[in-house]
Amino acid sequence: MPSLLITNARLVNEGAIIETDVLIENGRVAAIAGDLAARNADTVIDAAGKYLLPGLIDDQVHFREPGLTHKADLATESRAAVAGGVTSFMDMPNVKPPTLSPEALEERYALAATKAVANHAFYLGASNDNLEQIRRLEPGKACGVKVFMGSSTGNMLVDDREVLTGIFRDAPGLVAVHCEDDPMIRANEIAWTERFGADIPFAEHPNIRSAEACWASSSLAVDLAKEYGTRLHVLHITTARELSLFEAGPPQGKLITAEVCAHHLWFSDHDYAAHGAAIKCNPAVKTAADRAALRQALRDDVLDVIATDHAPHTLDEKAGKYLRAPSGLPLVQFLLPALHALVVEGEMTMERLVEKACHSVATVFGIEERGFVREGYWADLVLFDPQAPCAVTRDGVLSKCGWSPFEGVVFPGSVDTTVVSGDVAWRDGRIVEACRGRRLEFVER
Repeated sequence: MPSLLITNARLVNEGAIIETDVLIENGRVAAIAGDLAARNADTVIDAAGKYLLPGLIDDQVHFREPGLTHKADLATESRAAVAGGVTSFMDMPNVKPPTLSPEALEERYALAATKAVANHAFYLGASNDNLEQIRRLEPGKACGVKVFMGSSTGNMLVDDREVLTGIFRDAPGLVAVHCEDDPMIRANEIAWTERFGADIPFAEHPNIRSAEACWASSSLAVDLAKEYGTRLHVLHITTARELSLFEAGPPQGKLITAEVCAHHLWFSDHDYAAHGAAIKCNPAVKTAADRAALRQALRDDVLDVIATDHAPHTLDEKAGKYLRAPSGLPLVQFLLPALHALVVEGEMTMERLVEKACHSVATVFGIEERGFVREGYWADLVLFDPQAPCAVTRDGVLSKCGWSPFEGVVFPGSVDTTVVSGDVAWRDGRIVEACRGRRLEFVER
């Protein structure tokens, strides 16, 4: 592989920012020092004035392949990912057919090897009738077992308590959960339809998919994890009340960890008037007070991971009325610029951004030799220019769906260069098409 030397970088890594050079050889970090400029390399990038970060690891995306490729696919969305500073992604199982067996899981890995620009892993899905498939999953073959404890696409809702108990008791590794109480939500939909008819305002979404529905499900998941000693990761927390379920502190040694998504840090219920279906997602964007509590929980180390839950739908699909417009939004292309904007606003530091979007993800999932800039580790790196504004326009969106909820926003900084497993994947505003990501490997946590 060609060697790469990055000089004069402001490296943000492991709680510090230092001025240094980084040499990459054979896909890995060969040296980190302040005096490498004299070393020979095939390519040299002067990073003066720019931050150098570990590549972001997104632990929750829906890249829609197979079966839903009119919305997105592994090629388009992985390209959007590297443009957003994301070098590794973990893809969800609610595709068509859903990923409900180890064999289906391997088919998705084989597909990604041919077209994904970023490093990748996949979840094995849970349903009411695949407990035996979960039991025979070999450790390390998936990033985790995904359980939808709320409504989902197809045969992916686990609402059989006996099966749910079996998953928490027997799953070989991490269990990741989407927590919303489906009966509560269905009852709310009926009540709101009686009130509004077909024209339910999108602003009612956080009332229908309510804070109470989130609490009922997430508290059940935490109780089950404590009862059975399950390694539990609770996805996309949205409410202040749920934060009481989690302990403060670093993720090392935690039995139960929690994630927050970029859109729940950015938007609040005040934004439904302007954005409508464009910010309809599950669980819903909640109140400004909830958003403030989530931001504080990141600072307090109660929340461990920042992700996107990138979930594209076409503009035509999103144009429907409330009950027909699907939930989910494309986010991965603008993850790092959006998080950096929160740094500029004083909501977090660059060190905390890297901790929550890089280091902690690698720690929570036991990802081998990624998530940190260390000699000998795979070279997943992002150069970020804090002085180069990033204007979000529809014609600049790389996701297949062709739109972004951030349209019209001008972020204060932008991704300059993304390196995936030692290869440049994004540079000067363009994808390097020859780049291919690698399968993520996992170690016992």
